[in-house]
Order: sequence, then structure tokens, then C-alpha cells
Amino acid sequence: MFETVNFLPKKKAIKNFLNQMKSSFILIIFLIYALNLFGQIDSDIFLEGTTVTGIAEEDGYLWVATYGQGIYRYSFAEDKWINFSTKTGKLDTDLFYCIEVSKNYVWAGTTEGLFTFNKKRKKWSKRKFAKGGQFGNWIRSLKYDPQQNVLWIGRFRNITRLDVKRRRYADIDRQQGKDQKTNNIKTIALDGDSLIWFGTESGVHIYNKKMKYSKPNAWRYLTNKKRGFKGEGSSVSVSSILFEGKRIWFGTDEFTSKTNPEFNVGGIYIFNRQLDWHKISQVNGLADNGIYFLVRTGNSIWAGVYSFDKKENTDRGRGLFIIDRNTLEINEVDLNKLKINSSAFITFYFDGKYLWLGSKNGLVRLKIFNPLAVWDSAE
Repeated sequence: MFETVNFLPKKKAIKNFLNQMKSSFILIIFLIYALNLFGQIDSDIFLEGTTVTGIAEEDGYLWVATYGQGIYRYSFAEDKWINFSTKTGKLDTDLFYCIEVSKNYVWAGTTEGLFTFNKKRKKWSKRKFAKGGQFGNWIRSLKYDPQQNVLWIGRFRNITRLDVKRRRYADIDRQQGKDQKTNNIKTIALDGDSLIWFGTESGVHIYNKKMKYSKPNAWRYLTNKKRGFKGEGSSVSVSSILFEGKRIWFGTDEFTSKTNPEFNVGGIYIFNRQLDWHKISQVNGLADNGIYFLVRTGNSIWAGVYSFDKKENTDRGRGLFIIDRNTLEINEVDLNKLKINSSAFITFYFDGKYLWLGSKNGLVRLKIFNPLAVWDSAE
């Protein structure tokens, strides 16, 4: 099986032999894993019956936003949950859409504005925004940039930049022409140390952090027009953004009707940052075309999938799918092995060891026994 190297010094020959043994062992483990991908999933269920809308981590704690039961904090060391809600008297609303954390603060988004938890004072406060009209206080996405100590706030109308140290808020209107959907922010993602991507209900804005945010040339706009997103649909609503090597994965919403069957066609788009676009959809093996969220663990891209019910005008969860980032092969996760009564997985978080899945019926923690998938969550 191994080549005998007679001319190598004895120590070097032994080292070479051991390296070959190590490579063979890893290959065997990988093959075993590949043959039984879903047979080795260990899962735990938390907050059963709760709609989980956002997940964020800080040292020692996991913060979870819910729609209906306020905010939870989980202590890894104590294996203990603490609830902030109207029931506990610590908040005046229970309906949250997103959550983010920094060293000193926790932020959470609602339809009533931004809630901030000061860790030192152990108190919550609320801020409303004057600009943006009727839905200007609906916050759908939050992203903290530790490099600049800035919180980016994605609102139904406008982007808001919070200088955390100076406590200064700045509203940014990114509407393109007469299309208001281009200023309806859905998701925010940091791209290395220089770019920030803002997914909207009609395309994506890209901001160059090395320039002043008020400068027009600091921003670019990417849409389904001019060959972006393969030129599909009347518009493209971006629900999730994932960076993988030199490529960008976009999860998009499905929203169609009998009168406008091409409005938001949905699916996953993979962009090589130049001209090439590739699409993954129901045609390729997904249950449908609506995408809640995307996350990466090692060589796997996880996707929460939904279908749009035209009759009821709502989304229906269609399960969880794993895509091999190299071959783009698609596998559906057997939800029976997750021990949860939900097919709608709307937000994910990978902490480097566990994958946390927020669903419409609780929080799932997965530990997958794959030695090749223990990657830094930020990679």
C-alpha cells in the first residue's frame, strides 16, 4: 500500500510513512461520513413552541430573538436560559425580528424601533426613528462591525448607521429611482474588512467601508437588471448573503401570483464576483424556491427552504437542505432525525462546533460528527 523509500534517512522515512498513514485515516473517516451523512446527527431542542427569528453569540452566551416570547439568553457554562419579555417584566414587547451583540451592548429589532441592552447597567432602552414613514421603525436586520465599532441597522425604510462610541445615528436613503423596494432592507453581511452588503426587496447595495458613507461613489448597486441574478424575475428580493471563497451565495425570496408569476422567482444564486452566475432551485432538487437563510459549515452550505402559498399569501416551510459547495450536490435532511415538529427553518448560526437552527417551533442545536466540518464560523 505504501511505497518503500530506501534512500531516505531512517527518521525521514518513518515520518513519511506516518504522514501517509494519517492521510489514509482521514480519507477513511471522510468516506464513512459520506456514506452515512444523516445517520450521525446529534440534536437537542430548546424553546419548543417558540418562533426563533435571530441568533447571536458573545463569549459564554447565546442570545436568541423570538417572535412572541421576547429575548432569551443562554449560558453555555451553566446550561441555563434567562428570558427578557413582558412576562418577566423586563421588556414592553415580545415581538422581535433580529438580534446582534457587542462587548457592551445587545441590540434587537422590532416594528417599534431599536431595543438596546446595556450590559453594565443591565437595562433595556428603546429608540424610535423619525424618518421612514409609517414602517420606518420596523427593523429587520442588524449587523455589528467590530472593526469600526459601528452597528448597521436595516429598516423597512432606510439604512441607519450607529457610531456606537459616539452614540450618533445617521440615516442613509438608498432608494434607486422610483423603486421604493430598493430601500427596504432585509439582510446585512460583512465581506472581509472592506465591504458591506445590504440585501433589499429589489437588489443589493455594496458599501466600501474605506470611504465615507455619505459619498455617492462609496456605494454600488447590483440588481437583476443588466445580467445580474441571471436577469430573472421582475425584481429580486435578497433574504440571505453568504461568502464562500471567491464566490457569493444569495438566498432569495419567492413571491409570485397568478397575475405576476415572475415577480420574485426565488432560488439560490451563486456569483463569482465577475460575470458568472449559477442558480440552484427546485429544478436542481430543492423542495421549492423560497430561501429563508443560508449558512456554511465546512464544505456544506445549509439552506432553509419554503414555498409561497399564493392562495393564503404566506410562506410554508419546506425543510432543510445541504449543498456540497464543491459539487453543488443537494441532499435533504431527514427532519425526523432532528426531533422537531417544524419544516420552517428561518435563521441559522454556526459557532464552530454546533449549528443552531431557528425554526417556527423552537431552536435546534446540531452537532455533526464530521472531523472535517469543524471550521471557524467566520471562515
